Amino acid sequence: MTPHAVSDTAALTGRSLKHITRSLDTIITTTIMPIAFLLLFVFVFGGAIDVGTAEYVDYLLPGILVITVASGVSYTAYRLFMDLKGGMVERFQSMPIARSAVLWAHVLTSMVALAISLFVVLVAAFAMGFRPHASLAGWLGVTGILAVFSLAMTWLAIIPGLLASTPDGASAFAYPLILLPFISSAFVPTETMPTPVRVFAENQPVTSIVDALRSLLAGQPVGGDIWVALAWCVGLLVVAYVAATAAYRRELS
Repeated sequence: MTPHAVSDTAALTGRSLKHITRSLDTIITTTIMPIAFLLLFVFVFGGAIDVGTAEYVDYLLPGILVITVASGVSYTAYRLFMDLKGGMVERFQSMPIARSAVLWAHVLTSMVALAISLFVVLVAAFAMGFRPHASLAGWLGVTGILAVFSLAMTWLAIIPGLLASTPDGASAFAYPLILLPFISSAFVPTETMPTPVRVFAENQPVTSIVDALRSLLAGQPVGGDIWVALAWCVGLLVVAYVAATAAYRRELS
C-alpha cells in the first residue's frame, strides 16, 4: 500500500469511526446477544451440562467470543451497503482517493468495533465468574487468533455488503455464522453428539478455533489445535479477501 493510499485509508477510517461514536447503539446491539447467550447458558443450562472439572463459564466463553465476532461483522456489511447505495462510494471514486482506501476503511473500523465488543463480553464474563489461567504468551495467542479470525470474518462481510440488493440481505449473511458455533464444541463436548453431527462438528473451523482458545485461556497445552485454528483463519482470510476485492472491482466497473 502506497503512502497516499495509507493517508486516504486513515482519513476514511476516521470518518467511519465518527459514525460509530455517534451511534454507540450499534456496538451495544452486537454485544447484547452474546452476553444474553452467556447469561442463559451459564445460569440456566450450565448446571445440566457436564464439561468435566472446568467451570461452565470458562468452557463456554471461547464460543461466545466467536459469536461476538460473527454478530458484529453483520454491521460491517450493512455500513458498506449503505455507503454503496447512498452514493458515497461513487463520490469517493470521483475524488483523488485510492480505490483500496474505501474497503480498508470499513475493515479497520470493523476491527475497532469488534475489539470493543470483545472487551465488553470479556468484562461480563469476569463478572459471571470467568477465571482464566493463561500466561502472557497464552493471552497473546488468544489475541492473535481472535484478530486473524475477526479480520477474516470482516473481509467475508465485505462480499454481501457489495453484492446484496437490500440492507437486510447485507446483514443476514451473519446468521449462519452465528448458528455454526452451536454445531461445534462451543457449548457441549462433541462426544455427546450423534455420530453424523459429531463428525461435522469436529471437522468444521469453529471447533478448532474454540478448542485452541479454550486451552490457551485455561493455561493448558494447546498442541496442534492452535495451528489448525490458525490455518482455518488464514485460509478463510485469503479466500474472503480475494473474493471481496474481485467483487469490489466488478462493482466499480
